[in-house]
Amino acid sequence: MSDWDRSWPAPAKVNLFLHVVGRRADGYHLLQTVFRFLDFGDELRFAPREDGVVAPAAPLPGVPVESDLTVRAARLLRERAGIAGGVTIALTKRLPMGGGLGGGSSDAATTLIALNRLWRCGLSSPELQELGLALGADVPVFIHGRACFAEGVGERFDDVALPPAWYLVTVPRVSVPTAEIFRAPELRRDAPAIRPADWRPGMGGNDLEPVACRLYPEVAGHLAWLRARGPARMSGSGACCFAEFADEDAARSALATLPAGMTGFVARGMDVHPLLN
Repeated sequence: MSDWDRSWPAPAKVNLFLHVVGRRADGYHLLQTVFRFLDFGDELRFAPREDGVVAPAAPLPGVPVESDLTVRAARLLRERAGIAGGVTIALTKRLPMGGGLGGGSSDAATTLIALNRLWRCGLSSPELQELGLALGADVPVFIHGRACFAEGVGERFDDVALPPAWYLVTVPRVSVPTAEIFRAPELRRDAPAIRPADWRPGMGGNDLEPVACRLYPEVAGHLAWLRARGPARMSGSGACCFAEFADEDAARSALATLPAGMTGFVARGMDVHPLLN
């Protein structure tokens, strides 16, 4: 089977903590976080085109083609590498939009990784990360491909070793716009910085949670339900929330008790992106 015939995974991520430690003069927030991938996510397939067009096989509901991150990623790479051909991008979408699991960013990263190989562009991982940062702050970490302590606006990484874990992720029925959370005047922007070498699993919280919970009470409800069963966090800017378990059985037992009207899934934590294996 050729690489053009295969499917390409785009895994979810969770933020094991997320602090806002400052703000640059250009308005970008300075963050510290730990990213971990999950063995659950979207999948992409690519088909070559001779007409030079880059297009989705089917548009995402509510997303204009020009805003589709996979289309933008492919066009950016094609321009950078001087590629003449086009591509049709087929996306199997499992991750919720506006969920804080990095779905759009992961899709864009997988598009860059896959087409760099399929088009034989020859760009290095740092070069792809540079392209990815132009698409969104979370794109580079999926290209970096390892669980890590991230700083800045999402471009500086220190790899971390994490204990095995399973996660129950709940999916509130709301889509949380990241920009809305970061615009909130009450958002804390002065958390004390942590040295990457000093961070340990369980340290820190998510500075975006209070804002998201105020604006979206359903997020607060999911966190309250999870916290009755153990430590829980919101991932990214929301809306998805998660609790960590030592083994799959414990996570699935908790999933089985989800109240009517709440949905979620269980996934294993991964320290390496599947495209790096």
